Amino acid sequence: MIKLENVSKRFGDFTAVDNVSLAIEPGEKIAIIGPSGSGKTTLLRLINFLETLDSGSIFIDGEEVGYRHDRKGRPILDKHQVCKLRSEIGMVFQHFHLFPHKTCLENIMEGPVTVKGVSKDEARERGLKLLERVNLLDKQDVYPAFLSGGQKQRIAIARALAMQPKIILFDEPTSALDPELVGEVLATIKDLAGEGLTMLIVTHQMGFAREIADKVIFMDQGRFIFEGCADDCFSEEMDHPRIKAFLRKIL
Repeated sequence: MIKLENVSKRFGDFTAVDNVSLAIEPGEKIAIIGPSGSGKTTLLRLINFLETLDSGSIFIDGEEVGYRHDRKGRPILDKHQVCKLRSEIGMVFQHFHLFPHKTCLENIMEGPVTVKGVSKDEARERGLKLLERVNLLDKQDVYPAFLSGGQKQRIAIARALAMQPKIILFDEPTSALDPELVGEVLATIKDLAGEGLTMLIVTHQMGFAREIADKVIFMDQGRFIFEGCADDCFSEEMDHPRIKAFLRKIL
């Protein structure tokens, strides 16, 4: 579904993502773990074209999208392609980014109506079903300021699903939550995973990553230093010193 080939991203002299390649199959759940500053969030932003890449290629369904190249070989965004692509990739951020002046239902309806041209009646029906799906139907007329952090994140998940995306990117969806609210968000994501959605999840929740992921990627200094099944990554027989040191601190 999504393929990255030799993708790199630099900010000045700092290389955030360093020549990584990745193939994501339909329905696959991939967890990306690693220390802060290792390039995990930047990688998600590259896939969703919130950042421009410096080298490499990104393919969606076999077609390179989002970039054309000038005479010096530097990538330039094709805005029409990017807008179309973003309508097919959902993203859930750390800090929710809900519209504060809109109710929960209006937040969910906004994307389908303004981006995909869905009628308000259809968007409302879709929104109500999604609110029920994340167990927040009773909050349809409530504004985000009156929600807990966990409720806000579940609304953000429903908003992403309203666009009927091909893939959902989760950028540390529980990192901004109080510990007691983490479980309700993880439970929602687990339910979605059970429905066969394609997911790429950046997380510091190791138990969650081990339970949900078909594949785990460990990033460090912009590179993939491990890519494989969760059991191998979290095994006591893991012999990579950087991964062992990280897991010893976090588990």
